[in-house]
Amino acid sequence: MAASPALFNPSFLLPPKPPSEAPSSFLYSSPISITPFSTASFGSSTHLFHRPRVSSGTIARASLKEKLGELRDRVADVTSLNQWVVKDYYRLVESVNGFEPRIQKLSDEQLTAKTEEFRTRLKRGETLADIQAEAFAVVREAARRKLGMRHFDVQIIGGAVLHDGSIAEMKTGEGKTLVSTLAAYLNALTGEGIHVVTVNDYLAQRDAEWMGRVHRFLGLSVGLIQELGFDYLRDNLAGSDEQLVMRWPKPFHFAIVDEVDSVLIDEGRNPLLISGEANKDAARYPVAAKVAELLLRGIHYNVELKDNSVELTEEGIVLAEMALETNDLWDENDPWARFVLNALKAKEFYRRDVQYIVRNGKALIINELTGRVEEKRRWSEGIHQAVEAKEDLQIQADTIVVAQITYQSLFKLYPKLSGMTGTAKTEEKEFLKMFQVPVIVVPTNLPNIRKDLPIQAFATARGKWDHARREVEYMFEQGRPVLVGTTSVENSEYLSDLLKEWKIPHNVLNARPKYAAREAEIVAQAGRKHAITISTNMAGRGTDIILGGNPKMLAKEVLEDSLLSYLTQERPATEIDDIRSSDKVLSKIRVGATSLALLAKTSLMAKYVGKSEGKSLTYEDAKSVISKSVEMSQSLGVEELQKLVDEESEMYPLEPTIALAYLSVLKDCEAHCFNEGCEVKRLGGLHVIGTSLHESRRIDNQLRGRAGRQGDPGSTRFMVSLQDEMFQKFNFDTEWAVNLISKITDDEDIPIEGDFIVRQLLGLQINVEKYYFSIRKSLVEFDEVLEVQRKHVYDLRQVILTGDSESCSQHIFQYMQAIVDDIVFHNADPQKHPRNWNLGLILKEYINIGGNLLDDAFAGITEEALLESLTKPEESSSIDINSFCLPNMPKPPNSFRGIRKKCSSLKRWLCICSDDSYKNGRYRTTTNLLRKYLGDFLIASYCSVIEESGYDDTYIREIERAVLLKTVDCFWRDHLINMNRLSSAVLSIIQGLVEIFP
Repeated sequence: MAASPALFNPSFLLPPKPPSEAPSSFLYSSPISITPFSTASFGSSTHLFHRPRVSSGTIARASLKEKLGELRDRVADVTSLNQWVVKDYYRLVESVNGFEPRIQKLSDEQLTAKTEEFRTRLKRGETLADIQAEAFAVVREAARRKLGMRHFDVQIIGGAVLHDGSIAEMKTGEGKTLVSTLAAYLNALTGEGIHVVTVNDYLAQRDAEWMGRVHRFLGLSVGLIQELGFDYLRDNLAGSDEQLVMRWPKPFHFAIVDEVDSVLIDEGRNPLLISGEANKDAARYPVAAKVAELLLRGIHYNVELKDNSVELTEEGIVLAEMALETNDLWDENDPWARFVLNALKAKEFYRRDVQYIVRNGKALIINELTGRVEEKRRWSEGIHQAVEAKEDLQIQADTIVVAQITYQSLFKLYPKLSGMTGTAKTEEKEFLKMFQVPVIVVPTNLPNIRKDLPIQAFATARGKWDHARREVEYMFEQGRPVLVGTTSVENSEYLSDLLKEWKIPHNVLNARPKYAAREAEIVAQAGRKHAITISTNMAGRGTDIILGGNPKMLAKEVLEDSLLSYLTQERPATEIDDIRSSDKVLSKIRVGATSLALLAKTSLMAKYVGKSEGKSLTYEDAKSVISKSVEMSQSLGVEELQKLVDEESEMYPLEPTIALAYLSVLKDCEAHCFNEGCEVKRLGGLHVIGTSLHESRRIDNQLRGRAGRQGDPGSTRFMVSLQDEMFQKFNFDTEWAVNLISKITDDEDIPIEGDFIVRQLLGLQINVEKYYFSIRKSLVEFDEVLEVQRKHVYDLRQVILTGDSESCSQHIFQYMQAIVDDIVFHNADPQKHPRNWNLGLILKEYINIGGNLLDDAFAGITEEALLESLTKPEESSSIDINSFCLPNMPKPPNSFRGIRKKCSSLKRWLCICSDDSYKNGRYRTTTNLLRKYLGDFLIASYCSVIEESGYDDTYIREIERAVLLKTVDCFWRDHLINMNRLSSAVLSIIQGLVEIFP
């Protein structure tokens, strides 16, 4: 009896057998499977590990299908615009390769001097295009000398794509980090600064240290910024220019964004916010949480999973009002609606170990894309407080937004923008529309031979997890490393517990601190034989999984195992004993006699250093000593290190001794990892299991990309339950699939697979992508309005902050005149006689805004007196601008003394006369004279009070600057609140329209 492909067929995952047993091309062919409509029996578990019997006709059809697919790909390559673009870049590669022999002959000093030479040539009129090929050759040689890494030709293409302001799509393991050095160095020659942006602090620090060696060697300075967006916002909240940290007035020049799709698309919906404390309503949140517990979904409220919205029913409103003893949830004097709705959102949409974890009495957000904890982030508009109330935690003060910007708007500030990622082509239209940045697919250095196995669909979640466990168990028995991707901490823990029950050793990468602390070590081990790794989404992204293990990380582990017990008595704070790791089944590193001798010598020295200092180092300090020693080994050769050891032999030269031991152990680890890597390749390479489809094909492709790096073998498998969150969230109809499974078998835990299933599932996934694209598009278009306003406000703020002492006074005079103009414009018509103007309201509003400055002078002024002064044109036909006064009206204080103030007065008069925003009429001149007189009187009164105060001018100017900044910030904050409310309302309308007109 033929086994159905709906069962687990591990033979598809095995490497090819020798020629005598099976065709050597088997691994690289499409998987052979019987259609899910087969009438084969599913009852016997004995078929689980048998190869399905297929006819020669089935094989022929599969072979023909594969050849047609290959032909289609070749035709697509020939007709693709991308191929012609890449072909053109090969001309640059030839030029770079032509420079290489000459550059290799330069000494280190001569190579470093090329930077100054390039800068001189740019000053003489050459362009970056003129020096690009030679500059790339210089960087390639510097990387070879300082990192032991030479850029491949395809990496030269990647660097050129970045320099041209495009997105380079490069597969995982193709060396994107090294590629960035080319474009970064070339553009840094202008002296305007380059930002290489990564997705997290760890990668930023790693790249600053690692790739920084190349840039520093070539004479460039390298810094580390861990909060680029927040630095920009904080600079625009600064109270003095000493607090500015960015390069003003032009802080942005060129950005290279690593994992650009994650930053600009996945994270693009989340604005960067800086909040301040608002009214303290902390006591309301726990009460609202109790009310939310009373309300029942479907009876008292309804939810919309797609946009995380909640709507109270009539019954729910009545019950909530009874519980809160209020007559109206929306009462302005006693508003409860916002708190109740937030409590319901916290109850329904914010799940512990999925959206957040609780640590040290705090609710910490989990980034849904990376699985990492983001301790500095908080949800806005009361959501975070509602979650804290649900978990019975201390409620932090409610907040209001004082500054915000989306990632899209932030990166639009760069005149030149580029990026790199392994998955961007599926989103090229969005990149073009939103950022006018094209996507160029860079060829791989070696062919991709990864095997993507068919998606398996399960009717139940139980069937999916059990099948995943069995596939992991089978791979483990074979010795193949496995990476399992999950969508939440909760799911990773569930699968971990399942594997633990079956005694399958493994490692976990998720937001738990005990796992996060070992992230780099776990990723380094994930490609070793027998290694099983469970990861939340893309945790560990940015770090390659090397088959056989990462020799540098393993060598460092050997050092730590040998030395830490001598350097410190402390143990790490993480709960190491509770980690369900696969370390015990991984092959041990066998170091040679030379390494053993050096380790023994280093251990003895570490012991003596600890005693000589009289106290043991902390655990973190001890690890830091080892890390610094490893860094030293990368920058100095063996001879230089040995010289340091000899020179400091009487002073216990611990760090250079550790560095020498590391280099020796590294050679042993490289040999071990190479041999183990070859064995893993023979077994089939890394096997990646995706336990659900994501809301974007691109994210699934990111997970697939972890297998088969740099031409290595590998395979991937996605398992999808029809009960997964995506299907429920979007109310997708999956009944057809359940019915299909029930027709095939009585066992609902059996999966189905095939082209029909794949097309249906991908169709649903594409619908989700379209939905989120429409939302992102609307948000970006809405934010474009705010972007213009933000630029205007921030530019004004920088002028106030960095202007001279007189500029603040001039701004104040302009604002005073603008207020006066506004009063006149709303109450005077230049086409009508002044008797028809609202003179009483002009006087009232003018005295109100002037306050104490005008009380005495205008106390007895009536409408009639003002009308009389405005109807004497003969007395105002010839005026002295610096001492102008309307007839029979109070004379302004004589404050316009000095050339600067007289010039200021004249400029205001010229602006009034040339103002074309106000309609013309017979009485336009009379209107202008009224504007001039009222403005002069208000400004002169202010200047007079300042003069009488006796304060120093410098002190007055600083007070004026502080008041202006505070006023601008206050109005901008209120504007943001109103715009966010408007955005929420518009977004709700758009989401409704998308549902009606998809």
